[in-house]
Amino acid sequence: MHDTIGTPILVTGGAGYIGSHACKLLHEAGYRPIVYDNLVHGHRWAVRWGPLEVGDIRDRARLDAVFESHRPAAVMHFAAFCYVGESVTDPAKYYRNNVAGTLTLLEAMRDHGVAPFVFSSTCATYGVPRSERIAEDHPQNPINPYGASKLMVERMLADFDTAHGLRAIALRYFNAAGADPDAEIGEDHDPETHLIPLAIAAAAGTGPGLTVYGTDYDTPDGTCIRDYIHVADLAQAHLRALDALLGGAPSRVYNLGNGQGFSVREVIAATERVTGSSVPVEYGARRAGDPPRLVGDASRIRGELGWVPAYASLDAIIRTAWYWHRGPALERKEEH
Repeated sequence: MHDTIGTPILVTGGAGYIGSHACKLLHEAGYRPIVYDNLVHGHRWAVRWGPLEVGDIRDRARLDAVFESHRPAAVMHFAAFCYVGESVTDPAKYYRNNVAGTLTLLEAMRDHGVAPFVFSSTCATYGVPRSERIAEDHPQNPINPYGASKLMVERMLADFDTAHGLRAIALRYFNAAGADPDAEIGEDHDPETHLIPLAIAAAAGTGPGLTVYGTDYDTPDGTCIRDYIHVADLAQAHLRALDALLGGAPSRVYNLGNGQGFSVREVIAATERVTGSSVPVEYGARRAGDPPRLVGDASRIRGELGWVPAYASLDAIIRTAWYWHRGPALERKEEH
């Protein structure tokens, strides 16, 4: 077993939603998370468990300085743009940051002799599913530049492993949701596009009514079905992947999901149960590229790394988000 106490881990995008939750778990496990973030979408207030190095992954000189200063044992990479719609209208932004930026990061790792790499990938690499539940061997055929950019990085990781021995675990997650159970950090996007925080804001009256895109899908209630996974469970999977790599594990790809799907109407009903308020709803047309059902098969990581989500129920996931949004997040907005 490797020693974790004080071991520096570079966390790119560590001031963001999922990255900050990973930093908290790293700290609790004895690691020293070094956050590297350009703060375009990240928040200074979310960096609480280690130093913040402000920088862009496309800036090789800045990366070199941080690698020299902190000498990390591994890298967790969350620094990507992730708005699907924006990737369609501005693909260059996504290829420049997500692909070229990651290439710059990988070259810096190669040149500084840092090998283990945990990559935040996505189920968007699969495209339109051909089966009820998606396993890792499902064909990858992304239907938007965001998914394509992540798939390109997965290809680069395989090639860097072959050429340079850079071992990596790519984690393809489904829908991240919820907030830190202690409400120290949570989801704070601008603009917010995720269903659960939008439903909570609609219920609380702090946001507009919720628009449901499409009610005529081939699902039991006509709305899209998605696999929601708690952000703390995502962070736990990153920690297990890191431990595996530092223990000598080979490169691998894992899905991260609950393995069960919930429809948009079920999310709305759960939000109403948790908040005790009704969610005002408007109904709109389908959005292009929205598959009826996206549910992941995460049996591989359960079997190989022993990862089991602690938050299996939708109500439990939404309850942590509600606690965050009605408390710390609201206080932060009022301060500004």
